[in-house]
Amino acid sequence: MRTCFQNSSETKLKKRKNNRVILSIFQQVAAESRGFSFRGFSLIETLVGVAIFAIIAVSVYEAYTKATAAIQVSRLQTTIIALANEQFEIARNLPYADVGIAGGLPVGKIPNTQTIIRNGVSFSVETIVRSIDDPFDGTIGGTSSDLSPADYKLIEIEITCASCKNSRPLRFTTRVAPRALETTSTNGALFVRVFDATGQPVSGANVHIENNETAPPIAINDTTNNDGILQIVDAPPGIEAYEITVTKTGYSEDRTYSTGAPENPNPTKPHATVAAQLITEISFMIDRLSTLNISSVTQTCAPVGNIDFSLQGSKLIGLSPAVPKYITVQATNSAGQGEISNLEWDTYNLSLTDTAYHLAGAIPPVPFALDPNASQYLKLIVQAQNSNALLVTVKDSGTRLPLSDANVRLAEADDYNETLTTGRGFLRQTDWSGGAGQENFIDQTRYFDSDGKIEISNPPGELRLSRTFFEYELSGYLVSSIFDTGSASNFHQLFWQPQDQSPKVGPDSVKFQIATNNDSATWNFLGPDGTSNTFYTLSNPIINAIHTGNRYLRYKIFLETVNASYTPNVAEIAFTFTSSCVPSGQAFFTGLSDGSYRLTVDKSGYQPFDDTITISAPWQQQEVLLAP
Repeated sequence: MRTCFQNSSETKLKKRKNNRVILSIFQQVAAESRGFSFRGFSLIETLVGVAIFAIIAVSVYEAYTKATAAIQVSRLQTTIIALANEQFEIARNLPYADVGIAGGLPVGKIPNTQTIIRNGVSFSVETIVRSIDDPFDGTIGGTSSDLSPADYKLIEIEITCASCKNSRPLRFTTRVAPRALETTSTNGALFVRVFDATGQPVSGANVHIENNETAPPIAINDTTNNDGILQIVDAPPGIEAYEITVTKTGYSEDRTYSTGAPENPNPTKPHATVAAQLITEISFMIDRLSTLNISSVTQTCAPVGNIDFSLQGSKLIGLSPAVPKYITVQATNSAGQGEISNLEWDTYNLSLTDTAYHLAGAIPPVPFALDPNASQYLKLIVQAQNSNALLVTVKDSGTRLPLSDANVRLAEADDYNETLTTGRGFLRQTDWSGGAGQENFIDQTRYFDSDGKIEISNPPGELRLSRTFFEYELSGYLVSSIFDTGSASNFHQLFWQPQDQSPKVGPDSVKFQIATNNDSATWNFLGPDGTSNTFYTLSNPIINAIHTGNRYLRYKIFLETVNASYTPNVAEIAFTFTSSCVPSGQAFFTGLSDGSYRLTVDKSGYQPFDDTITISAPWQQQEVLLAP
């Protein structure tokens, strides 16, 4: 017992001693703290100090580098401005007749492009000189015709420094006028106008003009203005002397052609002719390029690879003989896929050049229209070739849209007699006078809902904004009933008529959004970019692929006007679609022999078709137009 007690007492004494030592240390630290007497820095304090110093140092360095860069940019701009003034002074000191581009128009002694070194830095200098027809004394071809349209010259200089960091091209302009009075010109004028597919002017289009009949030859590289026009004034006369090519990055190309060339002896747009004291106006059409994605499959959607085909556009660059602007021979890959990029907007026809397969149909039907700046899908339905075959495409005569559920009968005496039904092609609505409240599209004169600002029966078969006291509502919307395509579908294009509205209602007066699903319950109305923020504003657009694979569809139409005295109007709304790999509006007959056949087509609500056709080739195509 004594031993245990002694051990316990010794332990307690040691603990008390240790506690007194620790307390003494804390008291000393506290005393030193009160007296601000620190003998060193801890690790944490050192790291914090280093971090603060680093932040300050980086900030100072960034400020220094930015100030240095700003000084460099300022010096660079000063050098460029001085260089531009130098070039302008050179031009001003030339005789007026020499103020022009060497080998260009107006002809002169100024280089079109040159490289100049200043302060050890290389600069690229591009100079353009234009003859300007000032309206002060009339204009060539105007009410008060100016027989000397080259009133003064406009000099434009663009200077770039490719090796300079953060440098952008700088452009300068000045005018140079003649000292003496102008005299009657023996030259003419060439006006180049550039439009897109909708007829809107294309600004910034690159125009290359050559005249190799003059001495020296003329070569002009210029761009169209905001109105899509490039005016070449005081151009030397010449018959089909001016070769013109119009391009723009990401756009198609249009150009003139030589008459009598072996590959195109009679061009639709020969080289331009300029006559003295007259204006030659020539128009070109370019627009953004598109991509065509092609797949070759069977009617059960099994891919078929390595299918050869020919694709040809409908635009012609020559007549007698007809010379297409675009024609190519392509093939799908081993997986039955293919892509053709940089295609111009056009209506294209396609035919198989593969002798082992027939074209049993296409989605959409061929020929097909390719819009500008589009990525369009074309599905080729192919079938092994074992006899003569006929592909019949049935379309509405007014809309040219494929007709589904049309009965197509092909017969030859008693040897051949077969009736096929075309796949579904499109659904449309042309009357809304039955009123609102219809969930499913059963009664074709009714719809689901509206905001009450749409007139549905004045006149019947047309949608307009409602009118009160001789003024139309400024906006309104209507939601359709549910369209049922019958199965999972690929939606292609949206149509409405009329496409052109009065300019007095303002732009985009007719707009659409589309909602699709597979449950007939979830309705999210979306625009062409797949969000609710945009609208379909041009008839015949490609419906966003986000709707692919759905069965049910609703449209929402918005009518707007900027003038309460006028209203937009819509008389027909339709959309095209295909179900799986069954081509819409098409029927494919096989097992045929050479000879005459009777072809009859009928569909409810349309006048029947009846004609005799002759089968004389392994594959033929027949288009049938049905009138309501």
